[in-house]
Amino acid sequence: MSLRIGTRGSALALVQTEKVAGMLADRGIETEIITITTAGDTATGVPLHAIGGQGVFVRALDDAILKGEIDAAVHSMKDIPAARPAGLACPAVLERDSPADFLAHELPRDAIHIVGSSSTRRRAQILRYNPALEVKQLRGNVDTRIRKLREGQYDAIVLAEAGLERLALDLPGEALPVDRFVPSPNQGTVAVVCRDDPEIIGSLVSLDHAPTRHDVEIERAVMEEVGGGCFTPQGIYCRDGNLIAEVLALDGSRWERIERHVAAQEEARACGRALREKAKNLIQEAQAALGLGS
Repeated sequence: MSLRIGTRGSALALVQTEKVAGMLADRGIETEIITITTAGDTATGVPLHAIGGQGVFVRALDDAILKGEIDAAVHSMKDIPAARPAGLACPAVLERDSPADFLAHELPRDAIHIVGSSSTRRRAQILRYNPALEVKQLRGNVDTRIRKLREGQYDAIVLAEAGLERLALDLPGEALPVDRFVPSPNQGTVAVVCRDDPEIIGSLVSLDHAPTRHDVEIERAVMEEVGGGCFTPQGIYCRDGNLIAEVLALDGSRWERIERHVAAQEEARACGRALREKAKNLIQEAQAALGLGS
């Protein structure tokens, strides 16, 4: 069997897709990699919330699968929105890499004043850590972000550590602790999405890593119940059933948080509903500040 696998054209997306293609080759399955441009790749001069959030990186690939132009697509799982179109399946979640954020910088920590990030979550958590810092918008692929750091446009930038590891990039700086800088749901995880076709699903399911799937599905269940869109600052992380979930004010001045062991999806959904209730004012404030509907 031969599969057409779609991907974004960034270096990171291609590395992730090539890894999947290699795993399939080891199982005797041939692949053709097809690069597809998404709205998120072309509109780099505006904040993500202004163009539809992380889902803009996924939508074009979903459409290509549903139109039959490709058979499957490889994604950073944190980019996949909660609401999914009918006709798609996710048969494989690869073993998780580092879930942590990485603060890249060459200056001493006390000399850092301007930090680059386009994520509302990262901005809120950075400001919670140090309200005196200025967090400026930073879009673009990993190479572009690093170039802007080296040009001195920022004193430090925040990136996903997993992406740096996959690209074999060794930058000065440090990983941020996940209990204080709680990652986005599914950060550090690669997922394979395909058409809801038994033959295609059957060719991909052997790539699935069950322990990772268990944790990321708990994270997604919490995310779906919390709601708030991908623009409300929220960190949700589960390891071996140990869940940390939080929602923050945009300026990091206030937050609501839940920590507990979760064994099943329904428990995760109950946690998500409880957090949504506790954080409803923060969610409404974030949506109003960003000009979004509830």
